[in-house]
Amino acid sequence: MTVDSKITCPDPGGSMTLSQVLAALDLLDAPVQGPAVASELVECGLEVEVHHVEGEDRSTDFLIVTVPGSRGRRSGGDAPTLGIVGRLGGIGARPEVVGMVSDGDGAVVAVAAAMKLARMVSVGDMLPGDVAIATHVCPEAPTIPHDPVPFMGPPVPMETMNRWEVRPEMEAVLSVDTTKGNKILNWKGIAITPTVLAGWILPVAPDLVEVYEHVCGVPARVLPLSAYDVTPYGNDLHHVNSIMQPAVATSSPVVGVAVTTETVVPGTASGANHPVDLALAVSFCIEVAKRFGAGTLRFYDAAGHVEALRRYGPLDRLQTLGEG
Repeated sequence: MTVDSKITCPDPGGSMTLSQVLAALDLLDAPVQGPAVASELVECGLEVEVHHVEGEDRSTDFLIVTVPGSRGRRSGGDAPTLGIVGRLGGIGARPEVVGMVSDGDGAVVAVAAAMKLARMVSVGDMLPGDVAIATHVCPEAPTIPHDPVPFMGPPVPMETMNRWEVRPEMEAVLSVDTTKGNKILNWKGIAITPTVLAGWILPVAPDLVEVYEHVCGVPARVLPLSAYDVTPYGNDLHHVNSIMQPAVATSSPVVGVAVTTETVVPGTASGANHPVDLALAVSFCIEVAKRFGAGTLRFYDAAGHVEALRRYGPLDRLQTLGEG
């Protein structure tokens, strides 16, 4: 369904992103379905699409939120559109686990970012470019084996998730995903990845490092990637998690925003959603959206990438399953 009512958004306690995160946690820490979440966002004055999709034995509701900018593409302007994808298997693993699971962080950040942007619009702080936000709501997602800890599995195939969450209007993508089930990055807070573009793992973007350090107040933490991580699920190669799966479905640059911990936390763990860390992720996404829409932030050096292509050719084959 599509809902586009314009109701004033209730103030969840202030204008800082932590208040929106707390509101999103309260909303999602329940066996809630997509239409109920969409209704809350509509009350914030947002345009929301809800798409119910059935898998083999599970289903989920995809939410697509559009926040218009003052010079955005939707109004005929020339400001670029940023995409924010809340990546996750599910917000819950019911009936095995009661309550919200750690894996739900991506959905929390997506919903909270939408709430924050709606509040900004309501007080006259409209961003230059449009922001397209996509995630899904599944309170009964499956679990799957993974080393070193179990993952939450997607309720529908990964290619289906990408089809709904990676929108054609997204000219650059921030993919937000809880990334606590590893022994590689042992830091509590958030981390960013190098930029990935059509199979190429590019240098970490200096503009994104600057935003990170302004928002977090500490030196930037970078989640390392292997070439395996930028290939599709289903090829029997080890992936750190699904944070870079949007990169296999678009020709736009993609950067992962990882919510991280010092200890290894399974995606199936309840009571493991840390509001302050989630607020950092939301603030990072909002600040990137401001500068990207204004044309003052780059995800990668275009001239450098052109030279890499001239010398070595395209790597978009990594966006496919390759040879079986």
